[in-house]
Amino acid sequence: MNHDFRRSNELQERLHDLVPGGAHTYARGADQYPDGMAPVLARGKGATVWDVDGNSYVEYGMGLRSVTLGHAYEPVIEAVREELANGLSFSRPTELELKAAEDFLGLVSGADMVKFAKNGSDATTAAIRLARAATGRELIAICDQPFYSVDDWFIGTTAMDAGIPQSTVGQIRRFRYNDLESLRTLFSEHSGQIAAVVLEAATALAEPREGFLEGVRKLCDEHGTVLVFDEMITGFRWSASGAQKCYGVTPDLSCWGKAMGNGFPISALAGKRELMELGGLRTGEPRVFLLSTTHGPESVSLAAFRAVVKVYAGEDPIGTMERSGTALASGVNEAAAELGIADHVSVIGRPSCLIFTTKDHEGHPSQAFRTLFLQELLRRGVLGQSFVISAAHTAADVQHTVDAAAEALSVYCKALEAGSVTGLLAGRPVAPALRRYAAPRRLARGHSSQQQT
Repeated sequence: MNHDFRRSNELQERLHDLVPGGAHTYARGADQYPDGMAPVLARGKGATVWDVDGNSYVEYGMGLRSVTLGHAYEPVIEAVREELANGLSFSRPTELELKAAEDFLGLVSGADMVKFAKNGSDATTAAIRLARAATGRELIAICDQPFYSVDDWFIGTTAMDAGIPQSTVGQIRRFRYNDLESLRTLFSEHSGQIAAVVLEAATALAEPREGFLEGVRKLCDEHGTVLVFDEMITGFRWSASGAQKCYGVTPDLSCWGKAMGNGFPISALAGKRELMELGGLRTGEPRVFLLSTTHGPESVSLAAFRAVVKVYAGEDPIGTMERSGTALASGVNEAAAELGIADHVSVIGRPSCLIFTTKDHEGHPSQAFRTLFLQELLRRGVLGQSFVISAAHTAADVQHTVDAAAEALSVYCKALEAGSVTGLLAGRPVAPALRRYAAPRRLARGHSSQQQT
């Protein structure tokens, strides 16, 4: 089943003229999809989205993991409708801010105070600033995990480091996940200099080994270092109370976002009172400029957050995601096994946060083969750079995806047999979102999104 992308391609070209990269988030860019097959979306409901050409898809990834209850989820939308009539932004706090803070701290028992913002990066960068102020130190130890912030202190450590002072990057040190000795070495080499240790307690592909998080907590305590958990993905996907609840280790500060508002823009920094108050009015210490944003307390997103909390209290969206994700992974992996290519394509990870691997005929991870798989899924009405699921995905959605994947894998088999995607893949392979140069998906000015340079 071939989809018509003409209107999407026209709009994407105009986006490239007006928006650097053609999208406001690099992970949403056209270079993350097969050439000429990057749908521009018009609307969504549940786990289905429709593009401007009228094509429909079962969607995965769900707003970069920010939507767990489904698009246009009515209880959240209704709460927003009610709040809209009251106005959005004022010159003083509202009672809604207090109620939202109470809701949040009712979930995150290890935190005493919270401040809301709009982006996850706001929260993680505020945590770094707070830790440095509290300790009087500058070095930050970060775990070797994919992403923490768009701000200089982290992006300077990636391939897209243009415009970032090396002096900023020089304050960052890395340690390895599940390798307590690598963190202990950092503390030894930089004794009395590390302000904060930052990590995700778990990821889609990595659970903490026995004693690892406890060991990190102990090292931070011994060295007077602030422990920061990034709960952007784990919050409301591992547990409504985050990974810290799942694994029983309490950080000093935690950073939240994504699924907090089921797609509405809201993030949070939470933590111990003695740290958080450094940004308040009950301290005699030099004050920290801590998340003072115009739109942080905007009432619509706070109303959405409160509605999400209510749903999680009364229903079991995480259990639903776990069950549906398990069925999806089993179905696709069985299809791959039946074709004899389970070593080349597999669905792996936590059931609520699945990804798929794509390897070439020699068994190496391959962007070209990944793009072929994406292309064939798109042609069959499945949109997703991953198989990150939501509670809105029905059994029918999962079965449609398994069937689409089985057909896509048949095409994949042909490429493996030929040792190449040539003749099967239309256009260029996708490329990493965070890369130094636009090549290999650079566009010629004034030419279509399929133009190679």
